[in-house]
This record gives sequence, structure tokens and C-alpha cells, in this order.
Amino acid sequence: MASADKICFIITANPPSPNSYIKAGEICFIDRQRFDLRQKRNDTKILPVVCMGTTFDVYLNEVLLQQLKPRSAELLLALESNEMRLLALKDPEALKEASNLSEGSRVYVEYKGQWLKGVIRYIGGLSPLSHMSDPIRGGFFGVELQGEDKGKGQNDGSYLHKTYFKCPKNSGIFAPFTRIKAVDHKPSAPPLPTQSSMSMTSTEPLKVGDRVTFLGDINDHHGMIMDIKDSPDGKMVLISTDRDEEGKQGGEMLVPLDFVIKEEPLNKDETDKMDTSQGSEKGGVTDSDEITVGSLVQILGKKLAYGIVRWIGSLPDYLEKIAGLELEDSSAGVNDGTYKGKRYFTCPPHCGLFVKLSSCRPDDRFSGAKKQQFNGHSDHNGAIVYEEQENVPPIRTEDVSKRLIGKKKGIQGHCNSCYMDSALFSVFSCSSVLDSLLFKSTEHETIQSILLKNIVNPLRKQGFVSERSVMNLRKQLQKREHCPTYTTDEKDPEEFLTLIMQEILSLDPPLKLCSQSGSRQKVQSCYYYQIFMDYNHHLVLPTVQQLLEHSFYSNSLKLAEVPACLILTMPRSGKSFKMFPKIIPSTELDITGLLADGPQQCVLCGQLANEECAECFRDTVISDTGFKYFCVKCSAQVHSHQQRRCHKPGSLLLPQGFSYSQSSGSDRRTPPREKLELFAVLCIETSHYVSFVKYGPQDTDWIFFDSMADRVGEIDGYNIPEVRACPEVGQYLHMPLAQLANQVPREMEGVAKRLFCDGYMYLYQSKTMSLYR
Repeated sequence: MASADKICFIITANPPSPNSYIKAGEICFIDRQRFDLRQKRNDTKILPVVCMGTTFDVYLNEVLLQQLKPRSAELLLALESNEMRLLALKDPEALKEASNLSEGSRVYVEYKGQWLKGVIRYIGGLSPLSHMSDPIRGGFFGVELQGEDKGKGQNDGSYLHKTYFKCPKNSGIFAPFTRIKAVDHKPSAPPLPTQSSMSMTSTEPLKVGDRVTFLGDINDHHGMIMDIKDSPDGKMVLISTDRDEEGKQGGEMLVPLDFVIKEEPLNKDETDKMDTSQGSEKGGVTDSDEITVGSLVQILGKKLAYGIVRWIGSLPDYLEKIAGLELEDSSAGVNDGTYKGKRYFTCPPHCGLFVKLSSCRPDDRFSGAKKQQFNGHSDHNGAIVYEEQENVPPIRTEDVSKRLIGKKKGIQGHCNSCYMDSALFSVFSCSSVLDSLLFKSTEHETIQSILLKNIVNPLRKQGFVSERSVMNLRKQLQKREHCPTYTTDEKDPEEFLTLIMQEILSLDPPLKLCSQSGSRQKVQSCYYYQIFMDYNHHLVLPTVQQLLEHSFYSNSLKLAEVPACLILTMPRSGKSFKMFPKIIPSTELDITGLLADGPQQCVLCGQLANEECAECFRDTVISDTGFKYFCVKCSAQVHSHQQRRCHKPGSLLLPQGFSYSQSSGSDRRTPPREKLELFAVLCIETSHYVSFVKYGPQDTDWIFFDSMADRVGEIDGYNIPEVRACPEVGQYLHMPLAQLANQVPREMEGVAKRLFCDGYMYLYQSKTMSLYR
């Protein structure tokens, strides 16, 4: 993991959503290089962050987040609960003061309701990192009590049998910064973190109409205060909720005042500034329902000019709505987004132009006669070009060649849409594993309807989707204010899929991970898994199976259950550096050994295993598989070898329905194997996404999709998508490992090189979980 100075630390200061498994008060981080790259692209509205204790990205809106200094992140991480972190965040001076403390500083430390005098002897963590991917540990203060308070503490500088500093017996205390004060700021009472203190009512009184967050039995909830009442048990707050305790829309709840926290938008000064100077730049609909920020437009001046709307709002001396355009032709513009010395948007010199919004028209190059001839569908004033009412199942193996293969097939690309085109094609063309997204009950019916009727159904029935339909989806995402650049900028496919599954359609996370932290097991839910690798893996030409096993092993993870859909992203740094020059797709992923519960086979005899040895993981002499499970007899034999005598195998729980024989020590039945099948791979090269889809049972049943394979015209042209058969992929997958390693990428047949060298995201499905069978 990168050092802390190469990491941006963040706290979720507001809860992401009522249904989210991420809570307010979580400490998260993002690689600084990755964050700086997004800043250069002006793409920080949605950030891919990793929460401490997990190993995968979560995409969160920046309005929910607050950036932290590394020292502040360590101090907050030491607090026991998210609520305590949120409370501490309200006192930035205390954080600053604690950050300035050092070993040798004289302080007061709170212990059992008393403030005791002492000297700081240690600052740092008290336990190992919960995950190898975690860049920091919680920052605690080790204090040696002094003078008359000596002997009133709890230890001698040791914690969990490890010595952090030395002092007399019962004269040491370990405490977070909320229980530490410098000697010149002696507190009058200890800051005990009671529920009452968390309500914030002492400093910020609540009133009717305030937006609030409150803690339910399971999740955080949100709503507006309707009334504040007195009761025998204290003050109660009547709240009109966004969602009730059962997750249903609306409703009212009576909540104790001490459970309520007032919601406040972060960076209020910046928000106010944006609202007044940027007009409608957030992407909301303007007076025209057709033209928004990000729309492709044309204007008629001395000649016809084309551009993208970058800003909409008001300018001094003008009563009408004004649009700020970035023009394609630099000779037609007059500025760089600046008007009378004030910047409203940014574009290259001589490409900017301010015009009346009413003078703009939708770019007819994508809705005129050329387009109608190209896609065969009517297009009325840029509206949805095609709507398939019938729900269509995925394309069958025998229909792929006649319905899907050829030019002008697949999804037409336009304006940096390749990440979305490839993701939609991969997920929906020949698989139904995520079709529940299309039919589940949702409050975002417009987005779901576009996805089903204008993209998925036409793709499956006609084999083609116009860029208009995808642009309409992008506009709807932009209207929801999930990201102001969804109609113009390139994104990551996992960001898009997570947004659709989590924030828009609220799909239950398909992936449940068990993480082991000491003797405690924690289950985490996520929508995809980012593979992290340590640098001791010794893999040269890895398979996806090996990468997943090594990543789970390094991060102490197991699967809590068999996922219906498993989305994996490969280890790389940004879009340029790849950890491996080639990755071999595992067309079948055996996840039996990755399951936390369930019967396991002995890797030697195949019978029911009752022991697991983590120290045998890297031992390829026993087996090529990663996790090693043994029956009693084979374990004794394996660990009789002098190199393995120091290993400490752990016992497995006996699955229900299995029993060990008294004579052999094992159940002779062979436990079943749990396997997932590969159905698609997204690849990236020089910021352009393409995809491969495994559409049938034969080794040669592979197709390749590129939404921008060809183009007609230049500035006034359009992209032509293409789907082509690529049976050569099967040939390379059957090659011996040594022969495949010696293949020169540029000499590989067809498009196979892109699958093996540019693989970015691998999508697996359970055969038993498809909607249509």
C-alpha cells in the first residue's frame, strides 16, 4: 500500500443514502495521483473511495464527503464509533490542537470520569492494520501519569501483550484525542460521549423545518422536523421521513431528541459561490426542456457553428437566459469562457461564445436525414428514437450471428460514451444475470424505463441502439445531479454500474465478503471487487482465478455466499500502468475454496476436508490452487514434512448433512464445487473501452464489440459501432502456458491481443441465477 503522504483521506460527513451500507462517519481514502488526475479532468463530483477495513471502491458524491489531513484521519479513526467521529468533526480546534501534540507534551487525560495529569510517551496505533490495503491505523495517545495521579491508570504502557512504552504499574493510559487536553487547557468536565452530547442541541438548537439525520435500529434515516414535543421521557421529535424503518417511502416517526443530528451541506461557502456564478451548471434542466449543460447544439451566425453547452445562466446587462458554448471551430469563438473579466466556464482560447439560449438548436447532425438513413428509425426533434415495448430476453447463442454481428450493430458511441456503451453491451446483450434491475420497483422510473425500453430491448431485438438513446440516459443521470459531466466526459465503467445498481435502482449488493479481524468476523456488501495484490505474489502470467485467490488471501477475505454476479476489476494504477503484461481469462471461476461456509474438498484425496492451512497457500508442490484444505489423514501426512511442521492448520466447521467416519476420519462423499462462468470482459487501451462477450458454450463462442469502430465524416460525422466474431480467442485459451507467454502481442490473430493484454473488468455469473432459463 502507498505511504500515507500519497493518499487523500476523507470522511463521510453525511450519509450517502437511506439504503446505503456505507454510513456517515466512515474514514475513506483515495490514491492522491488518482485524485489529482480527476481534478485535472474536473471530475470530482463522484469519487471512487475505499473505506477503511475494506478492499474495494465505493463511488460517493463529493457533497457527502469532507477531506482530512492524514493526522486528522488517524486521530478520528481511533474513536470507537461513527457517531463519535461526527461529533468530533464539529470541533476542528480540538483536532488541530491534538495534531500539534508530541511525545513529551504535558497533558490531562480523562479516565473513569476524572482528569489526570501526565506526559505523552507514545503516539500511534494499538493494533495491526485490519487490512493490508489500509494505509493508516487509529492514532492513540499513550500517557504516563505523573505526581499525585501516578498509579491511578490502567496499565504499564502495554496493550494486548505488546509494550508501547514503559512506566510503573497502573500508571499508563491509552486514550483517543477526545480524552486528551494540553495542560494549559484543563477541562472542567470529562467529554463523555453520551447520546445526549451527540444530538448537537447544546450548540445548534433544532427547530421545525430542519433537515435531520437520526439513528434507527439498523440504518441511519433522514427527514424533516415537523414538531418538537415534551414527554415524560424527555423531548421527542416528530419527523417526516424520507423512508420509514421498513424502507418504505415517506411516513412519520417520533424519535428522541438525543438521537437526532442536524444535517448541514459541506463547503457552504463554495456551494453558495457556485450557485450565484455558475447558474445552472449543475446540469439541471433550463427553460428549454431540450437544451441543458452538456447538450450538443448548433447556432446560425455568419455561418453554421457547432458546440457543447458548458454553462447556462444570467449575465450582466442581459435579461434573457444565456448559454456559454465551447465551439468545435476555434475560428468561430471569441473567448475562453470569460466575460468582462469574470470566468463562467473554461475552454481553449477562441473557442468560447456567449449567446442567447433561445438562439441554440439541437445539433441536427445526429437527428437529421443522415441519421434516419443510418439507423432506420424515426427521430422526432431529438426525442427517443426507438421504444421497444415488449420485454425481450437475451440473444440466444444460435441468433447471435444473424442479429448481432456486423457493422452498425451494438450500441452507437458518441462523445466519450465508450465506457457506458461497453458496460451496457457486456451486461445485457447475452446475459440476464442483472435483469432484475430492469423490473424491480423503483422511484427512478424514467431512468429504468429508458434503460429497458430504449436500450436493452432494442439491443436484444434489433441488435442496434442509437447514440440518442444512450445520450438520453446520460442526460437523465445528469438531471439527477449525480454528475454534471455525464453527457460529455469519460468515466469508469465500474463507476457507472455502481451508480445504476446502488444509487439509482437500489439493487441489493450482489457480493457479500467476510473479513477476519482478530477473532471477529465482519460481513461487507459491495457491487464489485477491486483486486489488490501484494508484491510477494511471484505470479508472471496469472489467471483471473489466481489473482482473485491471492487478493482474498492477502486481505483475509472469504465469500459469505455464492454471488449471482461477480464483477472484478484488475490491479492497475490508473489507466496507464498495468501490473501484468498479460492476464489469462478464467472462463470458469471455481469459488469453492473462497467460501467462508460450506463443505470443502481435501486438495489431495478429494474427500470432505476438516482443516485449513493458511501457511500452505503459496505451496504449489501440494496443489496449484490457492487455499489449501485437508482431511485429517492428508493433513497429518503433509505436515509431517520438516518444512511444514511449524504450520498451524485450523479446524473447519462440519457442514450440516455431513459427518466424519470413525474409521477413516472423513465423510467419503465428494463435496460439490461452486463455479461461476465468465460472460464478458471490458478492456481499455489509450482511454478507449471495448468489450468481449462469451455468448455460448463452445470455446469459439466469442464476440468483440467496439462502439466507435469506424466513423463517417469529420466534425459533422458520426460513429459506426461494430460487433465481430472472434473465435481465435478460444485458440489462445487452449494454448499451454509457456507457449502463450511467448506470444508477441502484436502478432496475435484478430483482436485476441486486446483480451489478454488490456483486460480491465471481468464479469462472472452463476448459471443458476439467470432470469430466463
